Amino acid sequence: MLHLVIADSELETVPAEIADHRVIRWHARKRGRKPTELILNSSLHHPAMNRLKDRERRGRPDIVHFCLLTALDSPLNIEGLMRVYVHTRNNKIMRVNPSVNLPRMYNRFEGLMEQLFMTGEVPPGKPLLTLEDGTLAGLMREIGAKRRIVMTENGERKTLDELFRDMGRGEEVCVVVGGFPHGDFLSNVKSVGTEFVSLYGKPLTAPAVVARVISAIERRLGIL
Repeated sequence: MLHLVIADSELETVPAEIADHRVIRWHARKRGRKPTELILNSSLHHPAMNRLKDRERRGRPDIVHFCLLTALDSPLNIEGLMRVYVHTRNNKIMRVNPSVNLPRMYNRFEGLMEQLFMTGEVPPGKPLLTLEDGTLAGLMREIGAKRRIVMTENGERKTLDELFRDMGRGEEVCVVVGGFPHGDFLSNVKSVGTEFVSLYGKPLTAPAVVARVISAIERRLGIL
């Protein structure tokens, strides 16, 4: 079983300190939302984000969208051998039901995330997505896997075949991938990981890493 954690993801609602910016207020009126109910989007809110700390990496919900579509569409997920979680920069934990059918169009995904942040579950009553407060360390303790692999460009160079050479279907493995465009983890991953691995000599995008990890495990388990 693979437990895939997209960590320190740049998925958040508009912070209060920029909610009064004209770009944010215009977008909120257009969407029929309060400014702080919008999902922060660097493509739309860039002029307002100059006030924010770490502004160069924030407002990237599209990374979560791509990673989730890649993971949920995979044969590994279809076979029931994967669980997916999203941890955000503000210590929110999204739990993803393996059977959820996420919107393919980004604007619909963004609307779904706005609803999730407002209500804590989607759909209400029979949720396929839930959102709650929680740290990366707490999530890793809950998952309880002995192998906790953090994918990082600063890790030890290994091939994926080497990394998952001895993995069996009954083994619980947790793989952490950063859900941010560049830079390093904000969370203290050294305190939660048991292995730190780099796949390539140059930075790779989060969806690229997710796709390769899942594919390698599918090959190892004989799914593909």
